[in-house]
Amino acid sequence: MLQPSEYTYNGKSNQPASNPNFTPVKTVSAPVEQATIGRSLVIKGELSGAEALYIDGRIEGKISLPDNRVTIGRNGSVQANITAREVVVMGKVSGNIECSDRVDIRSEGSVTGDVSTVRISVEDGAVLKGGIQVRSGENKQHNQPQPQGKAAESQKAEPTKAQAAAAHA
Repeated sequence: MLQPSEYTYNGKSNQPASNPNFTPVKTVSAPVEQATIGRSLVIKGELSGAEALYIDGRIEGKISLPDNRVTIGRNGSVQANITAREVVVMGKVSGNIECSDRVDIRSEGSVTGDVSTVRISVEDGAVLKGGIQVRSGENKQHNQPQPQGKAAESQKAEPTKAQAAAAHA
């Protein structure tokens, strides 16, 4: 915690006159760690790590950042399977994308491959060639009760009264 300073500058205290107990609030957050692959870089192989990644160059191989964001910039070209928490595509991706949170394909982006995610956003003008699997989140799956045992079987086997009436009518 910041303590009031006893130093003066030009004969004046450095504290505001209206509140002698003033404590400044920190408004600048720590910068988010993000690695950048520049336009002229070409990487062939497997990428893994624990920070966000911005790709403006070319990647061939595999990208595995399961707890972070991967952003493919407008100049980026990726020929790899991507595993990440979040993927933003503004360039070109050729490969499968596996996301634990969301995939965002911007208007200038292009994806050729299968996408498996919880949430997806595809802007007008974006290109998507491949299959899409939108899963429910893990929290939602645990909160939904599943029918079990003979009670579940009897529910499936016995038609409802409305179904029975419609069949006899």
